[in-house]
Amino acid sequence: MTAARLQSVDALRGLTVAAMLLVNNPGDWGHVYAPLEHAAWHGCTPTDLIFPFFLFIVGVSCALSLGARVEAGAEPDPLRKSVLVRSLRIIGLGLVLHLLAWWLMNRPEFRLMGVLQRIGLCFAFVGLVAIQLRERSQCLLLAGLLVGYGALLHGGATLEKSGSLAQRIDTAVLGRFAYEWDAASGIAFDPEGLLSTLGALGTCVLGLLCGAQLRSGRVAALVVTGIAAAALGLVWSELLPFNKQLWTPSFVLWTGGLAALALAGAHWLVDQHRAPALGQAFGINAIAVYAGAWMATVLLEGLGWMPKLYATGFGWLQAWIGPYGQSLAFALCFVLAFGLLARWMKRRGLVIKV
Repeated sequence: MTAARLQSVDALRGLTVAAMLLVNNPGDWGHVYAPLEHAAWHGCTPTDLIFPFFLFIVGVSCALSLGARVEAGAEPDPLRKSVLVRSLRIIGLGLVLHLLAWWLMNRPEFRLMGVLQRIGLCFAFVGLVAIQLRERSQCLLLAGLLVGYGALLHGGATLEKSGSLAQRIDTAVLGRFAYEWDAASGIAFDPEGLLSTLGALGTCVLGLLCGAQLRSGRVAALVVTGIAAAALGLVWSELLPFNKQLWTPSFVLWTGGLAALALAGAHWLVDQHRAPALGQAFGINAIAVYAGAWMATVLLEGLGWMPKLYATGFGWLQAWIGPYGQSLAFALCFVLAFGLLARWMKRRGLVIKV
């Protein structure tokens, strides 16, 4: 297997981004179908799979690009610099988007962490791992991350949000700059917070290992890895429940195992049997599309246009398909609008790299 860009990886990444846009833009948060919402705390809904799938693909992409260059004898210093510079760009973009939301939407506090910030941190980590460590050492690192993080969570006072180790760390370090901040009690929590980033790093390393299997043509091993990881995660969830906001080790293995199986299926369909690479246009410009959708949402909300657009453009649907169907229709149209933009960019050969 060469390091050539695989259409299946772009397609899977693109479908993941499309799913992000779908669940982030319902038009009416009071009428969202249950599978399109995150679990309130413990548990795992289909929506909870989206971000882990994306971070898993970050690891896969590093294996396909950086792994191949390392094996070809590329100098590590320029590779490390490239990884760190790109990581800083992604983090910087995330901060700019949060600044835009804070300004236009009159949010009381600026949020420091977030989706792009986590992607940037994870990319820096897994990129350096791909450059510095070989596959056996990567396996040991993954085991260490999962066992060590699991021990921290098991050793905490509680696995509930209130009083959890993650909440205490976010309160001490992030404070008012967290996603959730109670000024009266001084308690903070962020679903993309500091401690849970350890679990997210585990997802990326698992993706790195699976990407190496894909690149070397070990597709059967990829399937076995996916089944084994998902099964182990399911067993571990009896002791340490699935939890996206804590990004528990069981959640890492369960979602990573499912992502590995999805990757194997996409490879079989798209790369080997030439099925249409659905989502590829989204995948080629994944970060750009996500950022563009964020800015569109913030502008619509900040300028007060979102409620009017939803009521005027989609209100007539409520009598036909109900309020939940109306919300889903809006979300699908939002995805379609950015899908058309991504397709136009692909046809023009326009790739915006962050």
